Amino acid sequence: MKKYKRNQRIGALMKIFTEKPNYVFSYNYFCEIFNAAKSTISEDMAIVKKLVSELGFGKIETISGATGGAVYIPVLSVEEKNQILSDLCDLFSQKNRILPGGFIYMTDIFNNPSIVSNIAKVIASEFNHVEIDYVVTVETKGIPVSIMTGQQLNVPVAVIRKNNKITEGATVSINYVSGSSNNIQTMSLSRRSLKENSRVLIVDDFMKGGGTCKGMADMMREFNAHVVGTAVVIETKEPEKKLVDDYISLLVLNNINMKDGIIEIQPNSKLLK
Repeated sequence: MKKYKRNQRIGALMKIFTEKPNYVFSYNYFCEIFNAAKSTISEDMAIVKKLVSELGFGKIETISGATGGAVYIPVLSVEEKNQILSDLCDLFSQKNRILPGGFIYMTDIFNNPSIVSNIAKVIASEFNHVEIDYVVTVETKGIPVSIMTGQQLNVPVAVIRKNNKITEGATVSINYVSGSSNNIQTMSLSRRSLKENSRVLIVDDFMKGGGTCKGMADMMREFNAHVVGTAVVIETKEPEKKLVDDYISLLVLNNINMKDGIIEIQPNSKLLK
């Protein structure tokens, strides 16, 4: 079996870790693919661990014991978050995004993998320290962000539907009040989507009154699941009082000036402290 030089192993380790963050790799796994002794892998790991830290890519935590292992935890610096959020503001504030009725066209942004990947990195960076079993969202624009966030956190995603589908099997349905329109709406989730007593992170694309996020939290109680956090990409400044209290937003939409075609949106300053 082929032997690899140290610089080759270091490069491969970086690729493996960054492609599968928050996943625990055993030393035995690396020993097999590199045809190297565990002591050699330990030395490689020390180099990679130091390199990741010095470059500000996050951190690598090693696990001691008979089997041993390592996990890469990506963490964004304040500067990186600021750059990502500033770029998002530039995208969302483009004049041609204003639609009749005071809405903003966002579909192209939430369907762009590179943009959504950066959004997910910010969200995951805020919750890397929290034990999470599932990311939960509601269709439709929140799905890409949730999938990417689940990939960053190495957890599956459960998607709540607005309409029952026969392919979902047995479902749980609840009624909830939309925080923006005060209309009663329905959401449903397959009973196979979540295990009971799971710890979940709720992710959504947009929050005005908070009714949808509250509805998702209510749905989680039907599964005896514990909501450990809620993250939204954009929240509106008004109404100031939302139907949910404990959440983070990446951006704050202050105002849409239809007459002048100006969208006033800014990064959430709480994330940049």
